[in-house]
This record gives sequence, C-alpha cells and structure tokens, in this order.
Amino acid sequence: MVQHVEQNLQLMTKRAVKAENCATKLKQENALLQVQLKNYKAENEALRSGQSASLAAVKQNADLALQNLLRVITNSQSSLKQLVSGAESLQLVADLLKSIDRISVMSDDRQ
Repeated sequence: MVQHVEQNLQLMTKRAVKAENCATKLKQENALLQVQLKNYKAENEALRSGQSASLAAVKQNADLALQNLLRVITNSQSSLKQLVSGAESLQLVADLLKSIDRISVMSDDRQ
C-alpha cells in the first residue's frame, strides 16, 4: 500500500512539475505579448501624430495583440488551476503518509 501511495506521489509530483513548466512558459509568452502590446500602443501614438502608416493597421495589430494576450491569460489561469490542484493532491498524499507513519508507530507501541 505504501508503495502504491509512493507511486501516486511520484506521478502527482511529475504532473505538478509539468504544470509549473507550462505556467512558466505561459508567463513568458504573456510577457512577450505585453511588450508587443506596448509597442503597438507606441506605434498607434506615432500614427496619431502623423509619423507612420494608417491608424487602421495599428488598431488591427493592437486588437490582435489583445486577443493573443487574452488567450494567454486564459491558458495561464487553467494551468495555474491545475498546478494548485496538483499541489493539493500532493498535500493530501503527504498527510496520508504521515498517518501511515503514526499507525505503524502505534502498532509498534502495542507490541
């Protein structure tokens, strides 16, 4: 039973690491998209002062950046929820392992 619990703990640990890696990747993508959005806003301002191409192109770029940003936020939230769920599962397994230790100690005391 302990071996089965340990296997489950290893599996949940792998899932948590995978979720953390995914969350890190999504955070990096989010940061990149925020930089792009900032650049689009600067370009938009330049267009308003008559220094660049058409305002419609900038608006389209900003809309695209916003859509990408919203997509990344949604994916990040999902990954973070998975990470929290995995952490909660690991805590449950850790508590279970503590209980098993207590049970074995109590059994040893009775003998």
